[in-house]
Amino acid sequence: MSIDNEAEDIWEDDDPETETEEGPQERVERLRIVTEKRQEPLRIDKFLMNRLEGATRNKVQQAIDDGHILVNDATTKANYKVRPGDTIVVFETRRPESQEIIPENIPLNIVYEDDSLMIINKPAGMVVHPGCGNYSGTLVNGMSYYLQQGNVAIEGLNRVGLVHRIDKDTTGLVVIGKTEQAMAHLAAQFKKHTVHRRYIALVWGDMEEEEGTINAHIGRNQRFRKIMDAYPDGEHGKEAITHYKVLERFNYVTLVELRLETGRTHQIRVHMRLIGHPLFSDTTYGGNRIAKGTVFNKYKQFVENCFAILPRQALHAKELGFNHPTENKKVMFDSELPADMATVIERWRVYTAGIRTKEG
Repeated sequence: MSIDNEAEDIWEDDDPETETEEGPQERVERLRIVTEKRQEPLRIDKFLMNRLEGATRNKVQQAIDDGHILVNDATTKANYKVRPGDTIVVFETRRPESQEIIPENIPLNIVYEDDSLMIINKPAGMVVHPGCGNYSGTLVNGMSYYLQQGNVAIEGLNRVGLVHRIDKDTTGLVVIGKTEQAMAHLAAQFKKHTVHRRYIALVWGDMEEEEGTINAHIGRNQRFRKIMDAYPDGEHGKEAITHYKVLERFNYVTLVELRLETGRTHQIRVHMRLIGHPLFSDTTYGGNRIAKGTVFNKYKQFVENCFAILPRQALHAKELGFNHPTENKKVMFDSELPADMATVIERWRVYTAGIRTKEG
């Protein structure tokens, strides 16, 4: 499930890592460009100087020499002349602020626990794993403290029992492996896409179909690397499949359930935007604007009040099911909708009922 992802499986991270003599560094994709058909031959160092903020010719040439710039998935030379249709990827290396997981006494909503695993219902606003400026206050920091109190030792604290993640502002169920055996067993199930993952979301618009499947690759946006994009033709990114089903209609928004067949970063959010139904209140993918409805001020105020109650994407990881690592049986876990999301759904239900009464 998303890694800030709704879910992204940890073995499918897009960002590779490198080791240097000074210690571990992250190698992060900074820019990806596919040159246009009318691209004129131009040395790659000159080509990139005009596209990288603060770049100099010497810096670009050094990055090329260090192997941090690839052309069509291969290293290149500074005198290489860019051609139409070339895929150019620029990486940057940065040292994480801390490689050590600091145990922190953070309250955790533990739904279930045994000797092999634990299920946590993650609240909104909590990052799952330290990184990218969030090095404390994460679920892993709290989980590390909790396991430490029980004298549970997991090797490789940088992953502390983690086999999947969900977005910071997505709520819901996350499974944690408490032993190396459990972690490996669970990870294999996620990799084979056999884990049952059911989400509940409120999306903009009255969906035409009662149910359907979205099959479109997901990868980094070509210009804005912090957000993801859908590539229906499969020219970029990785395969991503989401199944949806309508649960309830509220004229201008729809309550849906979603099942993940794959686990890519922001998969549900990106797929729903692709089909014209962004998640309600999703600030990253266009759901924080009034997408459907009337022009009346009363309606606008109603929606703004809902945004205030739910200042995040309306998405909850409700169900999680898998084969237990040691008991050799299928286990299923369920969770209630969080209060903010439940309140907004009920307000839409009442609002819609009022409209239908007037029309009747």
